[in-house]
Amino acid sequence: MSLLVPAYPDPRYDGPGEVSAAFRPADAEYDHVSRPKGSQGPTDSTGTAYRYLATKKSTDGDYGLYQVDMGPEPAGPSTHFHKAMSEAFFILSGTMRLYDGETWISARSGDFLYVPPGGLHAFRNESGEPASMLLLFAPGAPREAYFEGITDLADLTDEERAEFFVKHDNFFLT
Repeated sequence: MSLLVPAYPDPRYDGPGEVSAAFRPADAEYDHVSRPKGSQGPTDSTGTAYRYLATKKSTDGDYGLYQVDMGPEPAGPSTHFHKAMSEAFFILSGTMRLYDGETWISARSGDFLYVPPGGLHAFRNESGEPASMLLLFAPGAPREAYFEGITDLADLTDEERAEFFVKHDNFFLT
């Protein structure tokens, strides 16, 4: 019996193979850690830290991978969607509330949620304990500017804030 295999994407490499892998050990410094203003530690009660594991630049646009460490205080974005990219969530530790467009799910270590472009979603840490997850965006997008810019949202006018979200492919439900 023959299995139907979906078509692979068109080749993007046409060489004999090369040494080009990039390894990042667990104890390596992160390229950048974006924290809210006033945050004293990697994850404290003042907010969330975004740690850059693989950016659009480092993956040549294939994807972006970020570790998100949230403190025990309730935090997270409201329901939104992206037009240009998918987003995936993988819970590393703690309990995160993930919204799949219909239902809020209490996700724990090892749980995974994939959201295609246009898919409504949200996430929150409401557990009262720290939580950590991986976010994967595909294709890669310059999310670093978004993560670094959200710390200044309170300083923006409503018009500037709306422009910031559109520029970064975040479309929130009103």
